[in-house]
Amino acid sequence: MPALGERLRAGEPDDSGSYDDCVAVHRADDGSAGTCVKSWRLGPLLGTAVLRPVEAQTYIGEVRRPHPSLVLLAAVLAISWAAPLIRISTAPPLAIAAWRLTFASLFLAPFFAQSRHRVDWRALGSRARWVAVLAGVALALHFATWITSLRLTSVAASAVLVSLSPVFAWVLSNLFLHEGPTRLQAAGILLAVLGASVIALGDARAGEPGALLGDALALAGAIFGAAYFVIGRRLRASLGLVSYVTPVYAVSAAVLLGWAALRGEAFQPYALSDWAIFAALAAGPMLVGHTGFNYALRYLPAYTVNVGMLAEPVGATVIAWGLPAIAEAPSPWALGGGIVVLAGVALTMLGAPPRPGR
Repeated sequence: MPALGERLRAGEPDDSGSYDDCVAVHRADDGSAGTCVKSWRLGPLLGTAVLRPVEAQTYIGEVRRPHPSLVLLAAVLAISWAAPLIRISTAPPLAIAAWRLTFASLFLAPFFAQSRHRVDWRALGSRARWVAVLAGVALALHFATWITSLRLTSVAASAVLVSLSPVFAWVLSNLFLHEGPTRLQAAGILLAVLGASVIALGDARAGEPGALLGDALALAGAIFGAAYFVIGRRLRASLGLVSYVTPVYAVSAAVLLGWAALRGEAFQPYALSDWAIFAALAAGPMLVGHTGFNYALRYLPAYTVNVGMLAEPVGATVIAWGLPAIAEAPSPWALGGGIVVLAGVALTMLGAPPRPGR
């Protein structure tokens, strides 16, 4: 039987699989350097499970990457600024979403132009590319529904309801990726959802006009967000971070910009403060937040990454309370529910299975 590296070169199927960038390393005679062979595992969602070589790269020494849990923490802190920034903007929701994705895509374009990222993308089959387009559309719908909800309901309720996507990600991961949570993680998910429900219940009792529609839109955002992350979990197993997020963000930006243009909202003379908010949303919540989540998706199940997002409403509520432009003090319901959410997040992270080969 040929060695793994030889089998890869021949394009033969391999069932051992790995989520690592390097599935075979051919060392130099002195042991100081090696050639890293990248592989693609498409899996049942995208088609035949075949490992294919792309571009060999030479690495000196050991390649170290940030721990996914630390990246996930940074992403949560960054994304917590999204709802407060959106609340203080005077631009329409679709314009906010469109320019947020457009700026992020333009920033990533020079990195994607590097040969290794373009080679990664070209190595995908046509079916996998269409799935990536589907992820971009799901992301566009996520932002369109959620950002609109912030015009109708409170920051706390909107952020909490959109963060219920782990419930939907749990179902989708079981159906398409066969990734079920452990018992400890399941308990953490239920605890986090319970805390989120406490916050939403407190907001519903306030009886604000339009709050029910806003809550429904935030819940729709949760469904689209779950679909986006579950699709990303499969594609991130075969694509590098830049190779994945750049096309997906670009598709989402094109959908949102076209939608906003049809409504006459895309190219209005917005105030300089609004353009600054668009740029801040792209730099923090998008490039650090969502891109950080996509990084973690290569190493952690989709529902684990989604549950990490449940900490967002806590951070968003605190920021909205502290910003003078909003000064939206959280209710006792929001404070109590936030504590329960954090407990659920911690429990889910503790219950995560060890990463293969690490």
